Amino acid sequence: MKLLMVLTSHDKLGETGHKTGFWLEEFVAPYYVFRDAGITLELASPLGGQPPLDPVSDEPDAQTRDTERFRSDLDAQQALAHTQRLETIDASEFDAVFYPGGHGPLWDLAENADSIQLIETLFAHGKPVGTVCHAPGVLRHTKKPDGTPIVAGKRVTGFTNSEEAAVGLTNVVPFLVEDELKKLGGQFEHTDNWGVYVLTDGHLVTGQNPASSAAAAEELLKLLHQ
Repeated sequence: MKLLMVLTSHDKLGETGHKTGFWLEEFVAPYYVFRDAGITLELASPLGGQPPLDPVSDEPDAQTRDTERFRSDLDAQQALAHTQRLETIDASEFDAVFYPGGHGPLWDLAENADSIQLIETLFAHGKPVGTVCHAPGVLRHTKKPDGTPIVAGKRVTGFTNSEEAAVGLTNVVPFLVEDELKKLGGQFEHTDNWGVYVLTDGHLVTGQNPASSAAAAEELLKLLHQ
């Protein structure tokens, strides 16, 4: 089985002057869930090459067993440094797609035509689509074959308004994931801030926050093995 992981290429945190990008745990935890299960992985991003890492996710208090494993994994580091350009990806080659979060995707992947088409194609063919934390925001313009939003009527989760307020970025991000999913007709659910929470509805998997990354990957893996 072959799975595509799509990462952001956006590194500016609005007008704050600070950097953003993908969240390290949200990439490495699913990466190892998939790789350890024998899934063939390919990585892509809008610009290709090395995606920008959110520096906050690289701080000591954000480290996990998986992030430590990654630091000594030269193969994984090389794979991350050489992501393919998203526009070159052929959706028909993949059995599923997974989007790690971080704030970056809210600016680029949520609006990226190649990403939207990729998700719509896989979803229309009944292939699993997984997103975690801020990455459910990439679904904001995606539609089912009937023209309705992919998330409409589905149980979904993602980074909550409360969690965004807790990190002080409510007025910085281009949109709030919780509000956007609700506006699109999603049945938004969540647990307490920073708790593990994952929902699977059909072949759509969404996870609430960084702590939910591995669990979201495990749920996607279950769908692949059905």
